[in-house]
Amino acid sequence: MKLAIVRQKYTPYGGAERFVERALKALESQGVAVTVIARQWPADGDRQGIRCNPFFIGRLWRDAGFARCVRRAIANGDFDVVQSLERIAGCDLFRAGDGVHAAWLAQRRRRAGWLGRLWLRCSPWHRYLLAAEARMFRDPHLKAVICVSRMVRDDIVRHYQVDAGKLHVIYNGLDLAAFHPDLALRHRHDLRARLDIADDTPVFVYVGSGFARKGVATLIEAAARMHCRMARFWIVGKDKHSQRYQALARRLGVADRFHFLGAQQDVRPCLGAADAFVLPTLYEPLSNAVLEALACGLPAIVTDTCGAAELIQPGISGFVFAADDVAALARHLDALAAPGIAVSMRPAARAAVAHLGLEAMTEQMIALYRSLLPTADHGRGL
Repeated sequence: MKLAIVRQKYTPYGGAERFVERALKALESQGVAVTVIARQWPADGDRQGIRCNPFFIGRLWRDAGFARCVRRAIANGDFDVVQSLERIAGCDLFRAGDGVHAAWLAQRRRRAGWLGRLWLRCSPWHRYLLAAEARMFRDPHLKAVICVSRMVRDDIVRHYQVDAGKLHVIYNGLDLAAFHPDLALRHRHDLRARLDIADDTPVFVYVGSGFARKGVATLIEAAARMHCRMARFWIVGKDKHSQRYQALARRLGVADRFHFLGAQQDVRPCLGAADAFVLPTLYEPLSNAVLEALACGLPAIVTDTCGAAELIQPGISGFVFAADDVAALARHLDALAAPGIAVSMRPAARAAVAHLGLEAMTEQMIALYRSLLPTADHGRGL
């Protein structure tokens, strides 16, 4: 089977890209010949493929130019199935790993003032993405969509009325041996000692880039409302405005409880040394970081606009709350900071994702690819 996978840019810190790399290795081990169509991959990587990197200025030109280049590449290629992780019409299969842009904008509009809503409505880039998303979902060549959560599936139906028969919920696969509760034995003492944090101090870890969307400000405000004043927070991820969030922590008097650790290529030491995970995101299709934390036995606190919420049993393996509900988040943080509570939830946290191994995901994806082969139309009219 010849499979092409389209992803514009790879960053070693991105959740989607880390998923792609794991998925490609798993697929190749099953005899699938994979070609990656992308602008670039890491310079030190061994992944080969077709480079689509036309000149651009600004993100609208960037996305539109990449889409045109991809359509030429797949028209000239010899592929059984073309799967895109970008919103590009003409592909057989779309993996909605970045969610539904229309749903994300709806969340932003609810929380924006009139000026913000006007900007969102008039933004050329948002208008382009919405139009590209609509074209892709209505394209007759689109045979199937991989939805990374039931939330994403429901968003697609609600915004674009796509036939439910085309929508397949396949959760991201995990390396359950690499992300395991035993990481605590390897990393808890050393990392806490390096950061001068006692073993009995409750530690929450957040992992994600793009602090505004993923709720770091909400987390800082909730920490300031907690009854437990000894809890510590590790913020793992990149953000060009990181200084603003550190300043907010200082204004609210919790700067000594927050450690901004920056991006980490390997987050396992942080997961192994923490007690619980928190992601107060405004919108998140699934979040590999949540899955990895659960696999490590960390109970997770997430919002109801995060796809991973559907894997969490409230009060058993974590908590779910409405985005921006600072008071609710503070209550959940206090609950997990209480002595013995996070530890008692560790088995349930691991069990929540124990069925999401890479092998299970690979089997589901290959079965879907094979189901597309009899009707694959290489004349995509591009």
